[in-house]
Amino acid sequence: MELRTLRYFVAVAESGSLSAAADVVRVTQPALSRQLRQFERELGVRLFHRPGRALELTAAGREFLSLAREVLGQAESARRAAADLAAGGMGRLGIAAPPTTLTDVIAPFLATFGPRDPIPTVVEADGPAAAAALRRGTDLAIVTHAPQRPLMSRPVAVLPLYAYVPAEHRWAGRARVRLGDLAVEPLVVLDRSFRARQILDEAFTAEQLACGPLLECSNPQVAQALAAAGRGVAVVSDDPRFDLVPLRVDSAHGPLQIRLFAAWDPGHHAAGTLEDIVRRLSEFVTSRYGGSGPVRQ
Repeated sequence: MELRTLRYFVAVAESGSLSAAADVVRVTQPALSRQLRQFERELGVRLFHRPGRALELTAAGREFLSLAREVLGQAESARRAAADLAAGGMGRLGIAAPPTTLTDVIAPFLATFGPRDPIPTVVEADGPAAAAALRRGTDLAIVTHAPQRPLMSRPVAVLPLYAYVPAEHRWAGRARVRLGDLAVEPLVVLDRSFRARQILDEAFTAEQLACGPLLECSNPQVAQALAAAGRGVAVVSDDPRFDLVPLRVDSAHGPLQIRLFAAWDPGHHAAGTLEDIVRRLSEFVTSRYGGSGPVRQ
């Protein structure tokens, strides 16, 4: 069954005559008549009554007409979608990123999308898993290290680690705290799979500092909850919760920060569109956080 033949059938059904339909589909009347008869033989059902020179749909023809219109409509939608893809457009956008990055950065950014933007879907993935998602068909990954070629990448943000304390804590009036001060405090930290924990450990090692008591957990929101309950200073990088006060953490080598990169396949059919979305994401992060702000990796 060819789409062309379906178009012939619909044209005749809607025109009510071979001559009028032949003008619509731009074939000769005899050729159109032969096509319709061949189509009926192929389907094994009569679509038209032929009283004299008139053509009238049979009951089967009327039912088949709605199906034919639906198929032609889907074919046209597919044609338009293919044209959009050929022009670098996207109907859907898949993004892989760490969980709190999705919550604190990606989700607020997606809330700014308009009707002309692709429909987003998201996948929670940390570190190498986010980059690996690109090989499985995800369009865009947010990672904490610039990926190697052949992937394309662009810096999205530089965001600080924060030490979170309750409002009644003796440090609550500060804006910053030194790493050496943290070293002697009970700390609530994330497990070593988190980039925020890795950066903290690397900073302690670089300054040859021994940590005080550590309470380790696997969720940054829980870490803040424990800090709110007075169990220690939470060192994470997601947005503040539980009315905690964020303090930026300074080391001898500068502030502790997480770098975010967007990565995508340069051979992606919509590479230009992805690059534009990444540019918008970078501008959004800057406007939301003033160039830096809390986000966990």
